[in-house]
Amino acid sequence: MVNLHTQTQGMTKEVYSSADELVASQQDGDLKSIGEKVLSAQRITPEEGVVLFEKGSLGFVGALANYLREKKLGNKAYFNRNFHIEPTNVCIFTCDFCAYSRRYKHREEGWELSEEQMMHIVKSYDGQPVTEVHIVGGVHPKLNLPFFIELIKKIKAHRPELHIKGYTAVELDYMFRKAKVTPEEGLKLLQDAGLQSLPGGGAEIFNKEVRNKICADKVDAEGWLNIHRAAHNLGMHSNATILYGHIESFADRIEHMDMLRQLQDETRGFNTFIPLKFRNQNNDMSHIPEVSVIEDMRMYAISKIYLDNFPHLKAYWPMLGRQNAQLALSFGVDDLDGTIDDTTKIYSMAGSEEQNPSMSTEDLVNMIRQAGRQPVERDTLYNEIKVY
Repeated sequence: MVNLHTQTQGMTKEVYSSADELVASQQDGDLKSIGEKVLSAQRITPEEGVVLFEKGSLGFVGALANYLREKKLGNKAYFNRNFHIEPTNVCIFTCDFCAYSRRYKHREEGWELSEEQMMHIVKSYDGQPVTEVHIVGGVHPKLNLPFFIELIKKIKAHRPELHIKGYTAVELDYMFRKAKVTPEEGLKLLQDAGLQSLPGGGAEIFNKEVRNKICADKVDAEGWLNIHRAAHNLGMHSNATILYGHIESFADRIEHMDMLRQLQDETRGFNTFIPLKFRNQNNDMSHIPEVSVIEDMRMYAISKIYLDNFPHLKAYWPMLGRQNAQLALSFGVDDLDGTIDDTTKIYSMAGSEEQNPSMSTEDLVNMIRQAGRQPVERDTLYNEIKVY
């Protein structure tokens, strides 16, 4: 892994100098024009977004992103106290980038948690100040809509104040098609049971050609967006993701973010955007080298600039590693997710930096402080619980 601290020696002044000085001194006419638009709170176009990827230095895009971040949120860096339940890694779909799932015909190699086992996980946090349970996993034919409705009801009955964030659009699309209900009908049933928000997983990359190469059999871009639109129309918030650093182009990244920006203009239902780095261990795309940490930081920064209507930008610290997550707080990121726990396997199985992704609240607070930011504990909807 490239060490950004080493790679950016000598760049510190550029990264942290004021954005207006950088823009004023910019020699490239295209970049200067884009910088002036950002500083004057004008929206950049898709074409300008591609220019930032093609020509924008780490220092240039980082300074603009940090300017936007601090203009809106000051020095705050958010986290929450959460835990994950991963019902199964058995999945009917085949995604080339996935190291996590096991095909249904080889389900003996994976795991499948019963309702009782999942409730045991929930009860193991009794007495602890967690605010959210995050439920995502593979697409297993047995774990259908009625199954999850009952699970959600039991979680809510046991711990009513716990916010339930669950099920990617990929999982939901399968549940709804199998149950022969529309997304609106299926989400209403889950909402009535106690589901409160959706994670952003399964978006991968929206470009049709690329999607057909890496995850052809799962819900397409239109289906993913329609499920999130339906959730927003029901008053449920959700997150959004992108999987970057594989075979996609810069234009594909911008196309993906533009679709999200358009939906956010329509619904205002997204809380945060989470760029997810492609990891190349133990999957069918292992021959593709991973992008550098410098490219990771550029991705975060340009995301912050382009998605001007997204309230927050999150770096998922178990995937990036603690040091790189700290760095991301200077490139537009204002949220590091949560304390998690050591049951989170989706990224560790693909070679993420954190193989045992668990952190105490004290450790997470200290990590944020070491990056020069003010730690703020939040709930799922970004209501502030405690400023440290």
